[in-house]
Amino acid sequence: MMADKVTSLQVAQRAGVSQSAVSRVFTPGASVSKKTAEKVRQAADDLGYRPNVLARAMVSGKSRIIGLVVAYLENYFYPEALEKLSNALQSQGYHVLVFMASQTAGNVDNVVGEILDYQVDGIVMASVAMSSDVAVRCEQAGVPVVLFNRYEDREGVTSVTSDNFAGGRKVAEYLLAGDHRRIGYIAGWEGASTQRDREAGFVAGLTAAGRSLDARAVGNFKLEQARDAARGMFADPDNRPDAVFVANDHMAFAVMDVIRFELGLRIPQDVSVVGYDDVPPASWLAYNLTTVRQRANLMVDETVKALLTRIGNFDTTRARKITIDGPLIVRGSTRGPAGGPQQG
Repeated sequence: MMADKVTSLQVAQRAGVSQSAVSRVFTPGASVSKKTAEKVRQAADDLGYRPNVLARAMVSGKSRIIGLVVAYLENYFYPEALEKLSNALQSQGYHVLVFMASQTAGNVDNVVGEILDYQVDGIVMASVAMSSDVAVRCEQAGVPVVLFNRYEDREGVTSVTSDNFAGGRKVAEYLLAGDHRRIGYIAGWEGASTQRDREAGFVAGLTAAGRSLDARAVGNFKLEQARDAARGMFADPDNRPDAVFVANDHMAFAVMDVIRFELGLRIPQDVSVVGYDDVPPASWLAYNLTTVRQRANLMVDETVKALLTRIGNFDTTRARKITIDGPLIVRGSTRGPAGGPQQG
């Protein structure tokens, strides 16, 4: 037979405090003295009491839950960024529910419907395409959405990204300064704003110097497709690039492996390779990859700030497109302006 459920009144009586004090102890962000909190938590432990978060949410109208939609976790950038996002939201008294979705808009509508069933206070979408239907549904439900590392060209949706256009342009200018003769680009998934902007900035930098792409292939942000792209791009010894910009580090590692171990070429003496993100393996000696750094800490700070602002005052006119500049981190995978590899 199941024992009777312990109530907050019983905890209050055991701790010698008011029932409202017990409620404040278990309400994130509520003001309560350290002494009172210790007494209440001890009494709760002694009695086996756990607060009913869902019941409180129904009363207050706030679940203190944030839905976090993730496309994929193979890329090192996302586990690190999502850990920072979760920690930052939890420090503000929010719980995080993680949902997996495809990069494309395919199943995002279904995922968002499931998230809204949890009465979430807000949603963060990390590198996921968002359909107009989803935006309208969230707006109608009064649930603010912030896009992380992706933006959509529509009113009322706040986004936080690196300045991908500026980053791509920096790569072009750097490779041109290194006197590279043939320059290639391996693209990510072409539906992603990050991919489009990185390539547009890169091409703009080349165009400004009277140059254009000499080779282009698509890796779709996937390892095996990036390998195939590299095999095709470097197959002809007479026409292969002597520099390649790869749309993210995750693919760049695969490209470097093909260049070195399948084709027997040297990096950077035969081919300079540049990535984007500056994930931890980029600094490993095995790769030592020149790359554009995505400043995850700043991106997370801006995402949390934007989301909590909109939760506090849900007004779609306050939506913003936030871009954060990222530095080019020069390492040994490229020949620098002086003609030799540069460490940085």
